[in-house]
Amino acid sequence: MSRVLVAGVDTSTQSCKVRVTDAATGELVRFGQAKHPDGSAVSPEHWWRAFQEAASQAGGLDDVSAIAVGGQQHGMVALDEHGRVIRDAMLWNDTSSAPQAEALIDELGAAPAADGEPEDPHQRGIERWVKAVGSSPVASYTLTKIKWVAQHEPANAARIAAVCLPHDWLSWRIAGFGPVQPGENAHLDALFTDRSDASGTLYFDAASNTYRRDLLALGLQPDDACTPGAAATEHAERIVLPHVLGPNQVAPVNADPSIAGAQVPGGCIIAPGGGDNAMASLGLGMAVGDVSVSLGTSGVAAAISEQPVYDLSGSVSGFADCTGHFLPLACTINASRILDAARAMLDVDYDELTTLALDSHPGAGGMTLVPYFDGERTPNRPDATATLSGMTLRNTERRNVARAFVEGLLCSQRDCMELIRSLGAQIDRILLIGGGAKSMAVRTLAPCILGMDVSCPATDEYVAIGAARQAAWVLSGADDAPDWPISIDAVQTGTPTPQVYEAYVQARG
Repeated sequence: MSRVLVAGVDTSTQSCKVRVTDAATGELVRFGQAKHPDGSAVSPEHWWRAFQEAASQAGGLDDVSAIAVGGQQHGMVALDEHGRVIRDAMLWNDTSSAPQAEALIDELGAAPAADGEPEDPHQRGIERWVKAVGSSPVASYTLTKIKWVAQHEPANAARIAAVCLPHDWLSWRIAGFGPVQPGENAHLDALFTDRSDASGTLYFDAASNTYRRDLLALGLQPDDACTPGAAATEHAERIVLPHVLGPNQVAPVNADPSIAGAQVPGGCIIAPGGGDNAMASLGLGMAVGDVSVSLGTSGVAAAISEQPVYDLSGSVSGFADCTGHFLPLACTINASRILDAARAMLDVDYDELTTLALDSHPGAGGMTLVPYFDGERTPNRPDATATLSGMTLRNTERRNVARAFVEGLLCSQRDCMELIRSLGAQIDRILLIGGGAKSMAVRTLAPCILGMDVSCPATDEYVAIGAARQAAWVLSGADDAPDWPISIDAVQTGTPTPQVYEAYVQARG
């Protein structure tokens, strides 16, 4: 009997990856990858061409029974009534909408304080946003980009007939839809998404699973009025937003047979897809009590929670996950590049950095690095710089500098974990992933700084695995996702060194 195949797609900032997978076992069958262009504003057509190239490298998708797409979050894809992309998609890393993020906070905070609300209008605005949609505006979120277009490109804003996210748009194209000629039906109503990606827009409430078109209207308002005008309100009601599917719900449309499933009776079904962080957690098999710490260019700590969390300071994003639960997430701007800075400063490679750091002792002889090299998001200090304090003639040695950099990296991630824990999230297991997790110095010191054993999964494409797992789940019709094995390279143990984190907390203030 031939095995059933599914495909998981990861359309990230850097590339598109297609993983053809055995639906029963999770075993990798075929794989393809194609690069995306650099930049923070990109034509989605590049994603479509990269998907086609990656699918071809993976041997085609004719024999695939189900497909799901995981993708970079927050990117704004604006379509006109003919299904044409109006302008290059503004991606999560496009920070030009930072003033619009601040304006949205102030707009929601302008009304007088109710009982128990802060007197400061800005802080009041942050709290109101968190209570409304789980997160407070920063430049990465979709709504801030919509407001930027409304203020800087009003002609483009007026043409918006639908707004979707990168994974939504690619799923729609896989279903065979796209731009049409005037007079033809663009089938914008066929757009669909999931809770995880929708929860990163600022106009979807994952707790009630409803769109907040009143907040979308604030984004479409070209000025910074506290209440959107009639035109913005009417436009917000008229815009097509993707249908939000449940975690194991089949999309209402199949993949176009020319793209996937041509050899499969009944064709290839499409799963909801999801945002990259949520898809990675699904790929890792995370459950309530698990937290992942991902050390890439940025650092991301994310936990699975049965209940929504509301961080009224705005530091923790209240996202949804891909299983019907929630994904409280805290992000640092600085992560693996802290190690790059250490290597450059000491003129060593990664192995030499590890040797130096492990030759020192907990606390780096009294040195503490607060690693805000590019400012910081958690805590919110955009203009901060890094500081290396506690240096004396006695302790200023290369090994202590190396140790301080590694400890500073891990302490910044401990900050994120403690924020998530303070909101009631259960933390029983830590999964350490990402490029920075390959460092033996990081692996060795992680349990000491984070205060508990740390599991290090094997390096793999967890977003694509999560997408494939979701596709297999939807195909099966089961209540729960398939139980695919996850390879753990090592479980790191170590003696906790709370004094190191305490010194860090004092140094960062």
